[in-house]
Amino acid sequence: MKISPVDLTGAQPTQPEDVARASRLTAYALAGLEKCWLPEHGRWSHIHYLDGRATPNESRPHSDVFYTLNVLLGLSRAQSRLPYADTAEVFTRNARELTRLPVRDYAFGMALWASAELGVAPPEETALAIRALLSDEAAWRRFHAQDLGLLLTGVAAQVRAGNLQWRPFAAPLFQCLRRRFQGGSGLFCDTPAGLRRRFASFATQIYLALACYHYGELTGESAATDMASACVAKLIALQGPRGEWPWFYDAVSGRVLDFYEVYSVHQYGMAPALLEWAERKGVPGAREALVLGFDWALGENQLGRCMLQPGGLSIRSQIRKGERDSKAPRMARAIANALLGRHGGLIAPAQVELRLECRSYELGWLLWSFGARADLPELTGHAAFAT
Repeated sequence: MKISPVDLTGAQPTQPEDVARASRLTAYALAGLEKCWLPEHGRWSHIHYLDGRATPNESRPHSDVFYTLNVLLGLSRAQSRLPYADTAEVFTRNARELTRLPVRDYAFGMALWASAELGVAPPEETALAIRALLSDEAAWRRFHAQDLGLLLTGVAAQVRAGNLQWRPFAAPLFQCLRRRFQGGSGLFCDTPAGLRRRFASFATQIYLALACYHYGELTGESAATDMASACVAKLIALQGPRGEWPWFYDAVSGRVLDFYEVYSVHQYGMAPALLEWAERKGVPGAREALVLGFDWALGENQLGRCMLQPGGLSIRSQIRKGERDSKAPRMARAIANALLGRHGGLIAPAQVELRLECRSYELGWLLWSFGARADLPELTGHAAFAT
């Protein structure tokens, strides 16, 4: 769905009209983003720690830049202005940094998508770098799902916005997705080949299914929409009893390999972004799954803990104890479950802990999924969002 670009210049908001117009959820996310803002760099931070340290923001430039573009995408749906930044200038500066920092290919896709939704053209050097990448199909062999998904979504968004110079790339990208990333179970694979291919994350499903919906909407190609809806139906079937979206799947067998860690952004941001499309396409249970997953973040989870902190920041995830600093145990467990044909399941709450940090892009996804929705006031107006 194309949302008309919003005027997000640095003008001071009027009072109290802007506050009255913004939902509680939007005001909450904007308050959190202000805490993540790095004025000396003109971008939002990689991590804002929630453990009480004196300097909570940690900057990692390549990640800051990608997260900032994700935040700007979310702000394109918000109904309030930023009092501390000119959004078009923030976009241009950070999109230009993509050509100077060691970023992953998916960051270029996010730049295209945010550009289209904001109505701000990417800097010429960034556009040239993206066209060079998209013109070199041999380079696509290195793509992971997030790379391909965001690039196809960004191209489709640009074409819908009237920038037809991007159209020649849309069909080849979709054909790459169709040929190389289907897992056979309804779920998508993480890579086109190799040992990692069948081990797919929840994010893998979100990025590729969103890309299929965007491409199907652009071209009317039902095969793309059908692939996305089949993925959503499978995800809904595998959703946890409290609305948990599992983290790791076997894309070939269609089994959950590991539920953990359960990320808040999946519950309130990324899953709703996909389920908004699925609702419109008539996928059974899409709205119910959205609400159930969102309720997890509001406290209907194993720990009985609301993941939304007062003042606009959310707790990143619930994770197995002892696995905060290493992915190795998760990978070993997933491989064992895949080889032995086992299903990953939930564990006792006493074995689960919180990851006390918030990342700015999470609030960007919250704004993208709900900044323009008025049909779920029980969520967007929830008391947890009071700031």
